[in-house]
Amino acid sequence: MRTQQSSSLLHRAEAPPNTRSRLDALTSLRFFAAFAVFVHHFNGFVPRGGFARVPWLYPWSTIGAHGVTFFFVLSGFLLAWSWRPGTQSLGGYYWRRAGRIWPAHLVATIPAMLIFYAFAWGPDHTDVLSTLSSLFLVQTWFPSVNPSLPGNPVTWTLSVELLFYLLFPFIYRGFVRLRTRTLMLIAGLGLAAMWALDFWAQYHVSANTESWIMRNPVVYLPEFALGMAFAFALRRGWRLRLSPWPVLLLLVAYIPVYATHAVGPYGWFGIQIEATVRQTVAVISVLLIVAFVQRELDGRKSLLHRRGLVLLGAWSYCFYLVHQQVIQACYDLHLNQPASAANVWILLVMAAVGTLVAWLLYTLVEEPARKWWSAHMPKSLEAPRAPSPAAPERVNA
Repeated sequence: MRTQQSSSLLHRAEAPPNTRSRLDALTSLRFFAAFAVFVHHFNGFVPRGGFARVPWLYPWSTIGAHGVTFFFVLSGFLLAWSWRPGTQSLGGYYWRRAGRIWPAHLVATIPAMLIFYAFAWGPDHTDVLSTLSSLFLVQTWFPSVNPSLPGNPVTWTLSVELLFYLLFPFIYRGFVRLRTRTLMLIAGLGLAAMWALDFWAQYHVSANTESWIMRNPVVYLPEFALGMAFAFALRRGWRLRLSPWPVLLLLVAYIPVYATHAVGPYGWFGIQIEATVRQTVAVISVLLIVAFVQRELDGRKSLLHRRGLVLLGAWSYCFYLVHQQVIQACYDLHLNQPASAANVWILLVMAAVGTLVAWLLYTLVEEPARKWWSAHMPKSLEAPRAPSPAAPERVNA
């Protein structure tokens, strides 16, 4: 039996991991995911778009649109990895989550409203209800908001994350009772359902409706569940015989496959690629997360543990909030340039400006507000409730 286990791809470690350990590599990976989104927005969505397109980056940069999938998978993994029932009340958990996402979001929305609507030379207009929906992060639930990404456009992903945060304690309570293989099956079926929905929508509804459906927070629950499933597997002592390098090579190989079919008009194969990109990136993301976490559990360090990268990862949430504003502000100042290989310097300068603004937002708003919010939690939320009489966590496969 030991021989069979040692030769299998998925095997049991001798002891469960310490879930209190810092996962600096994952913090650094957040920066690369946010930077991929930035490069995509900088280089543009269509063949003749972009602020100052770098031709040799397009269409490869279009994969950056799905950098948000990494964040969705990572959220599920980290919440399930660190959660300890009975150590905090449900209300206390929600209080801390609110203090984590809302202060920086609300502050970043102020310049966003000026840049995207007051000063913009583009066609975007908005209304009070659409703006309020973005402030409360419920904009993705309504197909009639104006524009389709109101307020600070990138916060549509926070609307998705908000649903994850709200449902997580209840999903955890159900997942903890299930076998690891059952969790993997649930996540896999969920990803298949994502494909079926997107494939159906591309044929049966308008492009605008299909776009709204694929922004709806419920659609992304399988990606969140995938991260949770693998976190449960590692918590239960399972290990995947995997190095980060094969996963990175898989990503490099997939980018041209996606990029050469990411720009319409789509043939049948292109539609399939578009319908499966979220699931593909989700699987690559969770494998990358697991590979680096296992290295950390084994005490192995890498480039991702360098202090500079860890800091960039810590600022990545703020960078994500402001990066599109930096690009749009330059549009409003008519600083956009024709496509040129030399524009890579403009990309790097704008990334540096975005990083500086992100550091200021993190230092002056996000981190102080998080600490203040946590310190001022109502006393009624401080004391944890008694652990529920739920079944103990299943540790078998």
